[in-house]
Amino acid sequence: MEPKVLVIGDLMIDHYLWGKTERISPEAPVPVIEVEKETSTLGGAGNVVNNLISLGAEVTVFSVIGDDENGKELIDLLESVGAKHFLVIDENRKTSKKSRLIASHQQVLRYDKETKEQISNEAEKELVKAIFASINNFDIVVISDYNKGVVTKSLVEKVNLAALGAEIKVLADPKGADFTKYRGCYLITPNKKEAEIATGIKIKNDESLKKALKKLQNIALLQVPLITLSEEGIAFLDKDYNLVKKPTVAKEVFDVTGAGDTVIAALSYSLANKSEIESAVEFANLAAGVVVGKLGSATVTLSEIEEYKHSLHKSKAENKIIEFNKIKEKIKFLKQNNKKIVFTNGCFDIIHKGHVSYINKAKELGDILIIGLNSDSSVKRLKGNSRPINNEADRAYILASLEAVDYVVIFDEDTPYELIKLVEPDILVKGADYKDKEVVGSDIAKEVRLIEFIDGYSTTNIINQIKGESK
Repeated sequence: MEPKVLVIGDLMIDHYLWGKTERISPEAPVPVIEVEKETSTLGGAGNVVNNLISLGAEVTVFSVIGDDENGKELIDLLESVGAKHFLVIDENRKTSKKSRLIASHQQVLRYDKETKEQISNEAEKELVKAIFASINNFDIVVISDYNKGVVTKSLVEKVNLAALGAEIKVLADPKGADFTKYRGCYLITPNKKEAEIATGIKIKNDESLKKALKKLQNIALLQVPLITLSEEGIAFLDKDYNLVKKPTVAKEVFDVTGAGDTVIAALSYSLANKSEIESAVEFANLAAGVVVGKLGSATVTLSEIEEYKHSLHKSKAENKIIEFNKIKEKIKFLKQNNKKIVFTNGCFDIIHKGHVSYINKAKELGDILIIGLNSDSSVKRLKGNSRPINNEADRAYILASLEAVDYVVIFDEDTPYELIKLVEPDILVKGADYKDKEVVGSDIAKEVRLIEFIDGYSTTNIINQIKGESK
């Protein structure tokens, strides 16, 4: 089903200036940034919109923006992602735009252009009139409050009144300390810190968590009191006031930016499709598990959630085996976190002591060891039709089972050059037999290191010994 979702909230533009810095300004002790790229995406409530559209929902967004160039850009961004919209244009407001200056993967400056005051009574009346006129066209309502003035207490009250008449649920992502603002919503999605501030209860254990949930319910008259607990998952009270905790299912946390937007988008999508609250929370946990493994305010698709759900049943080794086209995103995150990346490659047909020793020595050179593994077809071209002895899936699994190995990537070319271009390793490792020879990828890596093999160990020798014993 493609649910129809109404999103009401603070829209903004997330603007990025990407560049590099190599010198200090002669005018003041500040770095000079040479801007190489400029990008803009929907931010604020727009990130909820992006997530819902990515999941397959039909989204209409209601908000108030300024009569300015940023407002026009924001409309273009909404239309580019396929979101319908009803926007009140207020010439006395500035459309929110947050500009971030990124130099060499590091944010060095942010400057904002926006209005934070509450929207005017006239603007609110226009929104309310449009909401009551169209509420029956939607399956669910999401209020995305970024505390920029669009989501007023009286607006929430009227939204809930309209939704009550249409018999649809209202979900809200809250801001501020006064949660009476969201009175009458089906549920709200505060994180642990927000819930502690709103309830005055320090959440230390399940007992205090349950007290906080009950107080949230009393404060905002919620049908489902719920708190997001970051890496601990999501907690809520069921109809019998029992505490239910659904643990997170994130395997790797790269970036939590926008995870809250993903949670409320996934909850609303699932509930709009008539799921029970427990199933909706499990779905939201899966969605969050996907996006925190990405960089920035990311989105998630149904296929990614299904693939991720399947991956949770894989072994630790299987999860180290990364598809060729997915390694770049992981590399980007690792470099942003100043990880020293080591790369080596090979056929690794029959793993022996020499291989293991070589791999352990390679790992000692950095933080992350990535192994490029020749595919079966690549091995055949290099070593003949009788090879490999073990297929690529088996070889990858055995390598990934080694403690020293962080990721294994299978490549189909004769050389790993294209893979090395994606990885851009700090250190490229080869065997000592490459002394005085050209090492593929040496023009990309910062450094090439050669490692001695243990004498007497080779796959060819092992195969020859087996052939000899079989005669």
